[in-house]
Amino acid sequence: MYATVRRYAGITDPAEVGRRVHEGFVPVLRDIPGLVAYHWLDAGGGIMVSMSVFEDQAGAEASNEKAAAWIPENAAGFFPNPPEVTSGEVVAHG
Repeated sequence: MYATVRRYAGITDPAEVGRRVHEGFVPVLRDIPGLVAYHWLDAGGGIMVSMSVFEDQAGAEASNEKAAAWIPENAAGFFPNPPEVTSGEVVAHG
């Protein structure tokens, strides 16, 4: 399995971003083969974090590409800064 964590800072309206992600981006992810799990969380203070897990590296990379394309097309004004992206092989899970 492979996972990606994307950390977004400076989010101007967490409730609206959460709604847009749920209604618009989650369906995009569901179309990527090998999706195991996706979570979007509000860490407070304008920080939001996404966590996605895929069966393989190709799925994780595809999710990063889809996120990079989706934000400017669907919610650009809410994301003033580029995300901090961390991806890698899952080596332990519960």
